[in-house]
Amino acid sequence: MAGEAMRVMAFAYMELAAEVVELEDVDLRGNLVFVGLTGMDDPPREEAIKAVSLCRQAGIKVVMITGDNKATAESVGRQLGLPQGKAMVGAELERISDDELARQIEDISVFARVEPLHKLRIVNAFKSNGQVVAMTGDGVNDAPALKAASIGIAMGIKGTDVAKEASDMVLADDNFASIVAAVDEGRAIFNRLRSVIFYLVSTSMGELLALLLSLIFVGLAPLTAVQIIWVNLVTDAAIGVPLGMEPKIGDELQQPPRHPKVGLLYPGLLLRILFLSGMMSVGVFAVFNWAHGRVGLDEARTMAFCTMVSFEWFRCFNARSDEHTVFEIGLFRNKFLLLAVAMAILLQMAAVYVPFMQTAFHTVPLSPAQWGIALGAAGSLFVVEELRKVIFPRLFSWGKWKPVSRPGR
Repeated sequence: MAGEAMRVMAFAYMELAAEVVELEDVDLRGNLVFVGLTGMDDPPREEAIKAVSLCRQAGIKVVMITGDNKATAESVGRQLGLPQGKAMVGAELERISDDELARQIEDISVFARVEPLHKLRIVNAFKSNGQVVAMTGDGVNDAPALKAASIGIAMGIKGTDVAKEASDMVLADDNFASIVAAVDEGRAIFNRLRSVIFYLVSTSMGELLALLLSLIFVGLAPLTAVQIIWVNLVTDAAIGVPLGMEPKIGDELQQPPRHPKVGLLYPGLLLRILFLSGMMSVGVFAVFNWAHGRVGLDEARTMAFCTMVSFEWFRCFNARSDEHTVFEIGLFRNKFLLLAVAMAILLQMAAVYVPFMQTAFHTVPLSPAQWGIALGAAGSLFVVEELRKVIFPRLFSWGKWKPVSRPGR
């Protein structure tokens, strides 16, 4: 029965003398007559099985620690879909050193007949291997392990106050699936932050490099001070906020874990920022240099101004994901971003064509051909970055972030 994940109870009886009133007066250590066994079936919930499967997809190893006997624990582990490696009981754990436990623990998914002190040793063994450890618990005796874990998670319903105080998080519904949902949402939030920073840093560097190129080779700034303020406060701000509201793509739990030491700007992303900001600066400089030799300074600066803003319109769409193209994500999924870009376009048209704004921003009206040059230069960056998402990951390791090979915990 234990092998079928049942909790086994044994029944026995003992004949007592008629004068016995209190059981405290009876020695129950012997003279019991065995009656039989009963098995209680308590299968894992479907959402727990699904959550374990999602954890494996996400590169998160789930380890079950239980007070049940080994056979029952292994059977429950099979039902949950845990890797069928070695199982260890508390008595075995007592006989090995911490170093030996750390060497063996990567192959163990089930711990049975475990005492509170054993849980602390298990947490420390995983941490000694450089893993990020999340530990769940509900009792007072779980507090040391919850405190030692990278992320201690206490049960909100069954958990004691001591366990909650020792934890970093409280699971309000006591449902393991909620932890997986939190990981999913956390990865989505991290991706949004990275997208916004990627967009803002690359466009700001593009502006700076364009100014430097023009000052060095032409001796003139391609944008006036008020135009630079407009680009940063109006275009960047209007687009950056809704970019951070990008809906989840849906593959967050299929991505491998991120190494704790890998920040928002990893080396591959920094290379892309340098490349894309370089393209932006060359595009703005080329348009300004070409126009300056053919038209007046205000008109050349207006073309450079519109080219820079157009770069930012295009950049916000391919900054939505590191790996997925706009067409894979869906152009119209982020309604807030579309509205922000539409507003930015209308404001830019006003800056170029409304008389009092022309005076304020030193702009002149542009012809359709001049707009075509600005949009063509800016659109080239969009095409290059989308092609990079399709081609470069197959060719270069820096085309996409490569996380550590070992799974997270």
